[in-house]
Amino acid sequence: MRPIRRQALFVFRTLFPESAIKVLTAALLLSVSFPFLQAGEWSGQAALEAFGFSRGGSEPQQENTAFSVFVEPEYYHAWDNDRQSLTVKAFFRYDTQDAERTHVDVRELTWLRAADSWEWRLGVRKVFWGVTESFHLVDIINQTDLVENLDGEEKLGQPMANLAWINDWGTVDLFLLTGFRERTFAGADGRLRGGTVVDSDLAHYASGAEDQRLDAAIRYQHSVAAWDVGVSHFHGTSREPLFTPVARDGAVVLAPYYPVIDQTGLDVQGTFGSWLLKLEGAYRHGFGETDFAAAVAGFEYTFFDVKATGLDIGVLMEFLWDERDAAATHPFADDVFVGTRWALNDTWDTTFLGGVVWDRENAGRFWNLEASRRLSDQLKLSLEMRTFSNTESPDLLHGFHRDDHLRLELGYFW
Repeated sequence: MRPIRRQALFVFRTLFPESAIKVLTAALLLSVSFPFLQAGEWSGQAALEAFGFSRGGSEPQQENTAFSVFVEPEYYHAWDNDRQSLTVKAFFRYDTQDAERTHVDVRELTWLRAADSWEWRLGVRKVFWGVTESFHLVDIINQTDLVENLDGEEKLGQPMANLAWINDWGTVDLFLLTGFRERTFAGADGRLRGGTVVDSDLAHYASGAEDQRLDAAIRYQHSVAAWDVGVSHFHGTSREPLFTPVARDGAVVLAPYYPVIDQTGLDVQGTFGSWLLKLEGAYRHGFGETDFAAAVAGFEYTFFDVKATGLDIGVLMEFLWDERDAAATHPFADDVFVGTRWALNDTWDTTFLGGVVWDRENAGRFWNLEASRRLSDQLKLSLEMRTFSNTESPDLLHGFHRDDHLRLELGYFW
């Protein structure tokens, strides 16, 4: 094989892993085989992203700048009087600095069948549970795509079968989760990874079935007067790993270990005019040596149309608690979050969210600022700034103390 052909094949295989090629090929064959798939709606987004770090990394190979591009197309088609639908959403990012951040994922590939009192979903989905702003304790169905964002809100698609039973007294969701997705981590060249590299090749499991284990979950949700209540239980492989230091190739790396856990969760939100009262609580068994409980509780108060300008200003406060002695095991064990949310409600949908998580034990602080504004009907500019101050070892956030950064993203929507 000629060198240029070998290089092209290497690049193709790097950018498009075998699993992604199989899924995309299947989607292409379906679209050709079934004419109704060509009659749906296409939408999506693509963006250019630039990172700038205020200081050098902990390792010499870590650069102060990084650039990437991502594409996220989405296809939707409904038929049978909207009782059936197909949703397909793919994701691809190429990063100039971190090879681990260059990845492909199928975020959604879901067939929906709906009736008067039930809905059946089959395929790959993203499911979100939770009400709080600073940390989502009960959100456990999907794996975190950590290379995308440190806040943990970006998720990998989860293969599943989901039956929702809808009644006047509430909705019951049953989930059978068919296969496990490992968490993504920054590579040796990447930033926002802490001081020690996580080597996913060394991942191991409590279950003998490893990533082929069948997990299950159930959730009940209902609205009563001003209150929205959700109660959930999950049994399966933990989406959050534990870590073991391992010597490999003359360096110490972290090997992820995924135990089998049970987690019972509660999320409650009360709406009283301008007030939102929020609570998330969880009790987990099987994660580490002892069971533990954790909770996030707080409020959001919004001043609407300040001085008749159209400006809405929200004030947020939340308290984060974890009963583990968790400075070295959990970053938000005894913390307070204070923030503000601004919505200008202007033609260009200008928004702003800023806040700080303050560790009450050692006064470490994690500052976050997010802002966005549309430049046109199809262009949007987003800004994110994160800083870590006064953190000390063994606080987990201390691993990011050199990673204060600014992220700028220019997105195109269609």
